[in-house]
Amino acid sequence: MTVQELARPSTVPAGSPAPTRKPRRPRTLGAATVVAIIGIFAFGPVYWVLVTALTPTHDVFRFPPHFIPDRITFEHFGSIFENPRLLRYLVNSLVVSLITAVLTVIVSAYTGYSFAKFRYRGRRSLMYLVLASQMFPQALLLITLYLVFSQVGLLNSYLALILSFTTFTLPLCVWMLKGFFDTIPDELIEAAKVDGAGQGAIIHRILLPVSLPGLVATGLFAFIRGWNDFIFALTLAGPDKQTLPPGLVNTYLGEFETAWPELMAASLVVSLPVVIGFTVLQRYLVAGLTAGAVKG
Repeated sequence: MTVQELARPSTVPAGSPAPTRKPRRPRTLGAATVVAIIGIFAFGPVYWVLVTALTPTHDVFRFPPHFIPDRITFEHFGSIFENPRLLRYLVNSLVVSLITAVLTVIVSAYTGYSFAKFRYRGRRSLMYLVLASQMFPQALLLITLYLVFSQVGLLNSYLALILSFTTFTLPLCVWMLKGFFDTIPDELIEAAKVDGAGQGAIIHRILLPVSLPGLVATGLFAFIRGWNDFIFALTLAGPDKQTLPPGLVNTYLGEFETAWPELMAASLVVSLPVVIGFTVLQRYLVAGLTAGAVKG
């Protein structure tokens, strides 16, 4: 065969079918393995907590452990509502978390609006100062807060927990709402000013209703922060004002014995408000967290 024949493009007869490529082998095995590992890592502890809560006390510590209990009991869940201290801790958590969420939303909304829509001297430095406050470990400031609250008489009170939770939640919430306000066009504010609206009417009647997803995301984040905190609630609040995380530890964890089934049942019950709130407000949370990510 000559060089010309090799360089000549090959022709396919008109009636012959076109050559077919072998279909690629689907790579579902690797993807399924990754999904299964992530699922076990995420839901494995939750499943084990549920199994422990439903297992009778004398079967919890048997070896080898059974991943599917032979017998199921609900007495551990019933004991939660028979304990008046746990109900008191639940009320404390609701009060502290709700007030923290409302206060955080109010302060971060005005601050984020100021950073997003106003230009004044020191604005950028103040923005980075708010962001830098998030870099310090929260436990590092616990001793200082304890001494300050002790001197002003706020120890063992709701106000001590609310102020500490709000302080550490504000920096991230301010930047979240600033990003949301950045996506609102300035023409909307200018049109309101032309119609004679003042700054109060602009932010309360126009911007806040438009910013509902960002406000909900901020409030939910602050609520979860107050609901899950352990170290501040254990240190700054007395036995009557403690929230659920330290309350569960003090109730079920003893020096010589730990009531693991009751503790697991209580952990599941106290997680329900956060799960329900996240499920109901999920679309607002996603919209609020992604606001400002893309500018158009």
